[in-house]
Amino acid sequence: MSTRYIYLDCAASAPMSEPALEAERAYEQSSIAGANPNSLHTLGRTAAASLNGTRRELASCLGGGFRPADVTFTSGGTESNNLALFGIAEGARAKDRRRTSVVLSAIEHDSELDVVGALRDRGFDVHLARPNRDGVVTAEAVSSFVDDTTALVSVMAANNETGVVQPIAQIAQIAHAAGALMHTDAVQAFGRIPLALDDVDAVSIAAHKIGGPVGIGVLAIRGRTPFRAQSFGGGQEQGRRPGTQAVRDALAFAAAARDCTDHLEERRKLVSSFSQRLYDRLCAEGTHIVPTTSATMGAQRLPGLVSVMAEGVDSETLILDLDQAGFEVSAGSACSSGSLDASHVLLAMGIPRNLALGSLRISFDERIDPDDLERFADVLLSDVKRRRH
Repeated sequence: MSTRYIYLDCAASAPMSEPALEAERAYEQSSIAGANPNSLHTLGRTAAASLNGTRRELASCLGGGFRPADVTFTSGGTESNNLALFGIAEGARAKDRRRTSVVLSAIEHDSELDVVGALRDRGFDVHLARPNRDGVVTAEAVSSFVDDTTALVSVMAANNETGVVQPIAQIAQIAHAAGALMHTDAVQAFGRIPLALDDVDAVSIAAHKIGGPVGIGVLAIRGRTPFRAQSFGGGQEQGRRPGTQAVRDALAFAAAARDCTDHLEERRKLVSSFSQRLYDRLCAEGTHIVPTTSATMGAQRLPGLVSVMAEGVDSETLILDLDQAGFEVSAGSACSSGSLDASHVLLAMGIPRNLALGSLRISFDERIDPDDLERFADVLLSDVKRRRH
């Protein structure tokens, strides 16, 4: 008998949404399917017009005063973050030689933290601001590292493991007061919560987190932001990121983004209620399951991302047990799920390693059946009880 799998790993990659699939089908049936948007012939110009339409759509969904020309297509969130750190930091230093330091948080995605060594090799001092016990990187924690040598500050809009929303607007004001630039990784937050991006110079987003296709992302960079390209070729994307653009994927990305933006508040309310119900069940007294943070209410966290730890049971064991029962979850970031060590995010929050080793990330969107969440809770609670004994 085949197992029915319940997918609870949308923070890693969400299933394609119907608007995104429809956009892909429409493209495949159109005259511009396969046309290069950089060609001068009619089909090339038509493809370019469609691509520019997706820039307008994505800029509108981002808000914060970003313009279509600010939208730079990439292969996903990892490339967007890499490009932001290298490109903006080097651009700022080229404009002002004093700008030789970069400030990140200690809970950034690996696509930023793994860049630290390379930034130092390129002559930058890198400082890591630590979160408090609830996983919040406060403006005060960042400000202690920001001065007139700071080229760039980068703090994620919401953490990909705990779901905790960060005070980006306040951090951006601190960066700008010192003459530094501000980037935020909004890969997890975009399309899930309202974003306050008015004071942000650059933002990273990715399609596959919101029901778009895997393999396309955006780094939106305001036109005034100094930037040094990191790759070279045909000059596409205003020279920021050369390479022939994937028009079909861009259309699907824009369709998924518009769908999320148009229904953001109603879905946020619905999915948040599902999340709170799951927290309440899993973390009730005597279950030996605890939340990774007390920031588990309302605007403090992302809807649909439940972050917990099982006392005395390792996450690898739980994930395999749950998979056998038909439930697909992760221990943290999918990009580092092969690691057997505790999450760097939880350790930075001051959580003991032996407890952090039992972390689980359960993530879903509005398409989840709440009855499946109830069944999942039954299975996990029973499994933790069995494993502890």
